[in-house]
Amino acid sequence: MTKPSSLLLTLAAGAALGVITQSAGAQQATDLAKLQDEAVRHTREYLRINTTNPPGNEVETMRWFARIFQQEGIPFDTASSAPGRGNIWARLKGGSQPALVLLHHMDVVPADPKYWGTDPFAATNVMVGKDSMIVGRGALDTKTLGVVELEAFLAMHRAKVPLERDVIFIATADEEAGGNFGAGWLVKNHPEAFKGAGLLLNEGGDGTLGDDGKIQFGIEVTQKTPLWLKLTSVGKPGHGSTPPPASAVNRLIRALDRLQTYEFAPRVIPAVKSYLAAIAPSAPAKWRDGFTDPSKLIADRNTLMELQVEQPEIAGLLRNTCSITMLQASNKINVIPPEAQAQVDCRLLPDQDREAFLREFAAAINDPSITIETIIGFSAAVSSTNSPLYRSIVDVVKRNYPAASIAPAVSTGFTDSHWFRDLGIASFGFAPFLIPENDESGVHGNNERISVANVRKGTEMMVELVRAVAAAKPVP
Repeated sequence: MTKPSSLLLTLAAGAALGVITQSAGAQQATDLAKLQDEAVRHTREYLRINTTNPPGNEVETMRWFARIFQQEGIPFDTASSAPGRGNIWARLKGGSQPALVLLHHMDVVPADPKYWGTDPFAATNVMVGKDSMIVGRGALDTKTLGVVELEAFLAMHRAKVPLERDVIFIATADEEAGGNFGAGWLVKNHPEAFKGAGLLLNEGGDGTLGDDGKIQFGIEVTQKTPLWLKLTSVGKPGHGSTPPPASAVNRLIRALDRLQTYEFAPRVIPAVKSYLAAIAPSAPAKWRDGFTDPSKLIADRNTLMELQVEQPEIAGLLRNTCSITMLQASNKINVIPPEAQAQVDCRLLPDQDREAFLREFAAAINDPSITIETIIGFSAAVSSTNSPLYRSIVDVVKRNYPAASIAPAVSTGFTDSHWFRDLGIASFGFAPFLIPENDESGVHGNNERISVANVRKGTEMMVELVRAVAAAKPVP
């Protein structure tokens, strides 16, 4: 028998009054199946729109959403922060409780077709064992989340469910480059888009299916903060046939070598300690004691290095990190350039003082002649688990995956949630998908994919979640 919590929204009022009949239950199952079919179709359509950032071109996906809202008779607003950089939002009106925002970003990172088994923007269907998979850039990050949020939003609208709070759907540009043309721009220029919001659901957490069959769900409550830096070295230019002892390139390389061998001190912050304790029971036996007492992980350098190889996302939560990701110097092989640049992706623990870190960074590269410029740097905030949204996520996961472990998670990456946490909006990262451990490498990697079963189950769970958080409760 279908649980009341997962009944389709067209019967929500009847369910509250206890008048669901057997035929109505059959109709509910049919309607849910149609919604899931629509979600699979929408996922394929969405993934086929190339929104690689740069340049983004999110105006195309903005128009795609706009056509859907027009067909449904749902009022919406759009705004372009720059040519081609579209954003869209729509609102279902409800009661006086703080509004719920369903947020995701429309842009994706680049995908090189020569390293993929299929066209990254064809949304090709492939079979992996018995699973039907949709392959495409954005399948996990984060277009499919946007689709299941959309389906829950449409289901609420179609069923005309009485709401105790507004439900707001927002799709933004530019998250992969920092959000300054997307969520950050909306915060500054269109605060009416999220007026009255008190709760926000975004990317950042999901379910992981381990090779041992164990299921673990993380609900992101905070994240390491990005500090992206540009290093510039200046020197005397010349001909490549007469190398000087200290060119701009040489000085930069020496500084970067010092940085890559520098080890930022490991430490355990309270949020990470709580997270590791929560996931310790389902952790590999080798790491279970260390997760229970993470001071053991940072006490020994060799242990921490081994953790970095085997569990890099956990190791990244135990210290500040910097990755050298971009280099630029001469554009001609026989020219010694007057300038060389590097860009470095640093991620700071949420409680790290930025100025103190910059002083440590400058000491690590140990070259005062190299200038250090901040490209982006965000503030840190933690969303309390004492929230109706967090509690509802936990309840939905428990009902659908009773054996799953659930933990408030700290993310090594950043999302657009920080823009809204800065405004006091309780924001949580959660996607209702159960991703095999081996498929998680598709995020920003090759052959990104999601199963059709995940799209269907995720749609059901998202409808259940939005209804639990936003639907008006019956009067006792």
